[in-house]
Amino acid sequence: MTETDETVGPASGPAAAYATAAPGSPLVVLERVNKHFGSLHVLQDIDLTVARGEVVVVIGPSGSGKSTLCRAINRLEPIDSGSITVDGKELPEEGKALAQLRAEVGMVFQQFNLFAHKSILENVTLGPIKVKGVRPAEAKEQAMALLERVGVANQAEKYPAQLSGGQQQRVAIARALAMQPKVMLFDEPTSALDPEMINEVLDVMTSLAREGMTMIVVTHEMGFARRAANRVVFMDAGQVVEENAPEEFFGAPRSDRAKDFLSKLLTH
Repeated sequence: MTETDETVGPASGPAAAYATAAPGSPLVVLERVNKHFGSLHVLQDIDLTVARGEVVVVIGPSGSGKSTLCRAINRLEPIDSGSITVDGKELPEEGKALAQLRAEVGMVFQQFNLFAHKSILENVTLGPIKVKGVRPAEAKEQAMALLERVGVANQAEKYPAQLSGGQQQRVAIARALAMQPKVMLFDEPTSALDPEMINEVLDVMTSLAREGMTMIVVTHEMGFARRAANRVVFMDAGQVVEENAPEEFFGAPRSDRAKDFLSKLLTH
């Protein structure tokens, strides 16, 4: 795991428009959220509030519930009890209201999930045209600006299979941004990538964070957590065990479970 010292400029470009006013007010709120897979209690009374413009990095051992938490926020995983609200609205169960909410909650997965039979440009314009009714010419202009933003504008006419994994994941980020989401969810966005491609994706995510995008990131990349997070949330066995600012969490973890996790993960 590597840390880079790249310098990203101040808020600019398409993503800067997504940073909303009134930073610090709650945007995503989970209250006593529970989720079972059969007899396995994967989320246990989760309470978590993410403010506008905040970057929350969720870490923990495999099987701790991190990805389930991330997927529950846009109802890819339905919850058993509790409540999840995004910008003051509780998650609808189905139908057009759920589709509208998902348009406001961008998601980037471990696997890129691009449409193989569509060009890179078509992948990015499809959502705005079909879901939001954006005119094709306007959608194309916005998509090209976003592809430029993530460094793959010169690949716009190619197909996903012609791109590297790192390039495909950057396209996936652009595709999510094209919907102008209020919050971005990242579920292990670099774990399927070769080591040399990881930083090119993390660099895009770091610059998004600095531009004020609200982000919830599930990752094993501790360098990114140190560099870009406002808060680190440590999960274990379906529970939020500890949360703190990165410097406090990595410098002086309070719980034995976090100390044990970090001792196995970090080399000093």
